[in-house]
Amino acid sequence: MAEVKLAAQVRTDFGKGAARRARRADLVPAVVYGHGAEPQHVAIHNHALMMALKTPNALIRLEFDGKSALVIPKAVQREAIRQFLVHVDFLAVKKGEKVSVEIPIHVEGDLAPGQLVLEHVLNTLPVEAEATHIPESVTVSVEGLDAGDSVLAKDIVLPSGSSLAVEDDAVVVQVIAAQAEAPAEEASEGGEEAAEA
Repeated sequence: MAEVKLAAQVRTDFGKGAARRARRADLVPAVVYGHGAEPQHVAIHNHALMMALKTPNALIRLEFDGKSALVIPKAVQREAIRQFLVHVDFLAVKKGEKVSVEIPIHVEGDLAPGQLVLEHVLNTLPVEAEATHIPESVTVSVEGLDAGDSVLAKDIVLPSGSSLAVEDDAVVVQVIAAQAEAPAEEASEGGEEAAEA
């Protein structure tokens, strides 16, 4: 995964008022923590950070106050409706260090013929990976799967250097038969009978 360089400013003002002022200046408040060091409060230009975070588990080189820190996003807070960035927590990492991350799961292939529904039990797969080689995603094939079939975490081929951070037998996706809906009349009659009883 390529490193993304971002310039940051050290924050000395804290609290809601300071955060609002930062956002008005098109900056996103953030904190860098890890390796037993004191948390470092910074602010990063909104657009640059938003572009960097389009890649899940982005590896970011933050440059601030004459220092440089290699980080990955651990918690990204967005405004509920407009989805703009509100705050980001970054974990400081080092080359060679293993980190626990959640990798997006992509599904490919067609299910067996019939009225089938694919249920995503997990949308992301917890893995441990080397901080500078975090996989962008994993692919799960559901080709030909039928009702009752499932794909377990241990069935997924992980990139070299990555290992599961979830039980081997955790269900990732499963195939279920589509349920036919009862006609509305029958459902309402059943309700009336229940009310009379």
